[in-house]
Amino acid sequence: MEGIQHKEVEVNGIKMHVAEKGEGPVVLFLHGFPELWYSWRHQILALSSRGYHAVAPDLRGFGDTDAPASVSSYTCLHIVGDLVGLIDSLGVDQVFLVAHDWGAIIGWYLCMFRPDRVKAYVCLSVPLLRRNPNVRTVDAMRAMYGDDYYICRFQKPGKIEAQMAEVGTEYVLKNILTTRKTGPPIFPKGEYGTAFNPDMTNSLPSWLSQDDLAYYVSKFEKTGFTGPLNYYRNMNPNWELTAPWSGVKIKVPVKFITGELDIVYTSLLNMKEYIHGGGFKEDVPNLEEVIVQKGVAHFNNQEAAEDVSNHIYDFINKF
Repeated sequence: MEGIQHKEVEVNGIKMHVAEKGEGPVVLFLHGFPELWYSWRHQILALSSRGYHAVAPDLRGFGDTDAPASVSSYTCLHIVGDLVGLIDSLGVDQVFLVAHDWGAIIGWYLCMFRPDRVKAYVCLSVPLLRRNPNVRTVDAMRAMYGDDYYICRFQKPGKIEAQMAEVGTEYVLKNILTTRKTGPPIFPKGEYGTAFNPDMTNSLPSWLSQDDLAYYVSKFEKTGFTGPLNYYRNMNPNWELTAPWSGVKIKVPVKFITGELDIVYTSLLNMKEYIHGGGFKEDVPNLEEVIVQKGVAHFNNQEAAEDVSNHIYDFINKF
């Protein structure tokens, strides 16, 4: 991680931890759950070595960034507000955006609310989740997958945190990061259990070292999971807040990259049909390319790091 600088920035009423390296046009990286700026370690080095200023914050509630106590402090408006403050602090008008998982969802909101701040968007794993004006997001998931679907189980403050505490931080992180299960994550009744990865072994995949896992564990041991889980607890409130943008088209140029074994791609709300059947392109007219990486699962920015870095560079280099 040589040469990566760390700083604290005041944005939108909170202190945000930011990792950065390089000079040139800004590439802003947004991580997902249960992750940190560290998820972009390979891309920070790759892009900074090719003439870009790579910037990767810990999002609100994660790592070394402040975690407000109230569940209602984690709406899409709060988090996009943090990012606009961060972009302002960098002294630039526009950034290249690269985002994964929850970061990708926030990335779509940034493109929706402030397209003037985004030059182009490389989105990993989660395409635009088209807003259904008739049913709230979590309600739709509950109807399709039942009460023990992971997002439904994440809704009640304190409950899943207690179940995670029973198995321990390291177990939870390893269980999520190593999963290659392609079906929807359904939790065993009343416990965390095997949750995301029923086939978990003692060994780690080649792309995740014991040191990498230890870094994640050290930060989540300190912060707990409540801040990150509050993102899920705002999915229905976000549905309400974004009513004015119902049916909006995202005009930013976009490249989308997913793994063929990604749990979002394989199991979430008819996702494959949406991505390949024309719905995604209809909502995002400047969607230029969809990449499906063979044999790669959800955490593709880490598992297929070099491939992802090259895709990012090839796309943003055109602008």
